[in-house]
Amino acid sequence: MTNQMRPSPISATVDFDADGVQHGFLRLPYSRDDAAWGSVMIPLTVVKNGAGPTALLTGGNHGDEYEGPIALFDLARHLTPAEVTGRVIIIPAMNLPAFVAGTRTSPIDRGNMNRAFPGRPDGTVTERIADYFQRVLLPMADVVLDFHSGGKTLDFLPFCAAHIVPDKTMEAKAFDLVRAFGAPYSVSMLEIDAVGMYDSAAEDMGKVFVTTELGGGGTASAATANIAIRGCRNLLIAAGIVKGATEPQPTQWLDMPDGDCFTFAEDGGLIQFLADLGDTVEKGQPVALIYPTGRTGLDPVTLRVRRSGLFTARHFPGLVKPGDCVAVIADIVAG
Repeated sequence: MTNQMRPSPISATVDFDADGVQHGFLRLPYSRDDAAWGSVMIPLTVVKNGAGPTALLTGGNHGDEYEGPIALFDLARHLTPAEVTGRVIIIPAMNLPAFVAGTRTSPIDRGNMNRAFPGRPDGTVTERIADYFQRVLLPMADVVLDFHSGGKTLDFLPFCAAHIVPDKTMEAKAFDLVRAFGAPYSVSMLEIDAVGMYDSAAEDMGKVFVTTELGGGGTASAATANIAIRGCRNLLIAAGIVKGATEPQPTQWLDMPDGDCFTFAEDGGLIQFLADLGDTVEKGQPVALIYPTGRTGLDPVTLRVRRSGLFTARHFPGLVKPGDCVAVIADIVAG
């Protein structure tokens, strides 16, 4: 029997086909030192009302990103079947072990959930969770919203995003939902490390996929949490799954068309930024200095951006290592 034919070890304590509201868990057996017959218990809520499309809403794909979990724990408390046509599956902490630890990757196996797809039913804990999403949850979905922010190592201008994909009908639907979400910025997004991503798994199945980057620094502000809460409901309404009227918000469209958007450190040390998020920068402009920390009196290394545009994301901690992404510059799209 191949891996892809093995049943998932994860079981749901809810009935995905039953009408009403159900709060339960995805239970993954996990034998460990403090619980020989223990389990990883991933909370979820299913709200269903008759026939209609399904939205799969996820946060905590990376465990140190908090706007999504805040919005989804809030939605799970308030969403009622009377508001829904179809089904909403809410999973605030997709990679629960990472979320509980406050880390990007799982403390159990160091697995990065967003690089683990399609997963394996007999793999690591992270791979087993990815496999369940790949083979059970994603096939149910019509629309997927996966919340992200910068975590402890990046900070972003708050944006909602979708990808350029070969299926232009699907792409148009995704960008319509990005527009409806109503983040301060909306992005046509380029991924610099797309292998094994949840995004790709969903899009390869023909699902309309929308994501976010809503801040960073390993916390959530009142402003970014409110963007997530309002935007999630706006998206569900625009998708025809939740009744009501959207709350339109002004948004500036951005584009990340190629690798020149990204500036990487080639040296480690203490970073001094020379521009702030939201600044407009010019190609070749110094964006940061990196001071070597081993001795005084040495000149810093200057980092220059490779394109003109809006300073959209930056490295967050004060120290950098070689290979760290230091700055992201996006094109400002007129209209």
